[in-house]
Order: sequence, then C-alpha cells, then structure tokens
Amino acid sequence: MKRVTGIGGIFFDARDPAALRAWYKTHLGIDVQAWGGAAFAWTDDAGNPVKGSTIWSIGAADADPGAKGKPPFTVNYRVADLVGLLEALRAEGCDVLDKMDDSDYGKFGWVIDPEGNKVELWEPPAGQ
Repeated sequence: MKRVTGIGGIFFDARDPAALRAWYKTHLGIDVQAWGGAAFAWTDDAGNPVKGSTIWSIGAADADPGAKGKPPFTVNYRVADLVGLLEALRAEGCDVLDKMDDSDYGKFGWVIDPEGNKVELWEPPAGQ
C-alpha cells in the first residue's frame, strides 16, 4: 500500500494572523489571499502546470488550544487511501485519533508520532 504521496499543505498558528500574513506578503512575496493563505500550483520538471497545489496558511493560535498533539504548525501529508492507511497504522500500534473528517476538500485523519506531534493525513477528493 502506498502511504504518503506528497505534502498537501503547511499550516501554522500565529498570535496575530493578519499581521503575520501581511509580513509574509510584503517581505517574502507570498500571494496571501483573503482566506488567509496561498496555493502554490504544481508543475512538472519542465515547468508545465499539472493538477494539484500545496496550500500554505496562517491561522489563529488560540483555535482549538486543547487538541491532543496540537503543535504551532501542521504539515498535511497527501495519501492515496486514508481509511486503509489508518487501519494499517492502528495495526502497527500507532496512536491514531478516532476522529476522521470527510468534506468537499477530501478526507482527513490524524496520527500522533512518538514525540507527541500530531500528523495530519489527507486523501484528496477523487480526481485531484
């Protein structure tokens, strides 16, 4: 079974999200959109567009502060079969969270690594 197939996004928290977004836009040239982040379109080795993007986003640090394994950032890993992978991780003795989200953006699940970091796994919607 394929496990991680790429990085879907990088999300981190800030005490003042608006100010931090503005800093990244001004000083690093990231095209921060009204929703709070940017989408970096994928290209092939020749620079031609291919389907998909990596999301970069800043959110509020106080959102869900009591969540298990809540780091100041999240790397979102793309996977091909979320349900199958979560089952495999449970069988391997990993600390897999019971919660799984299924939305228009795809399926999301989480596992806690040995250092206590929450790892987000994402299966994109069909066709993406």
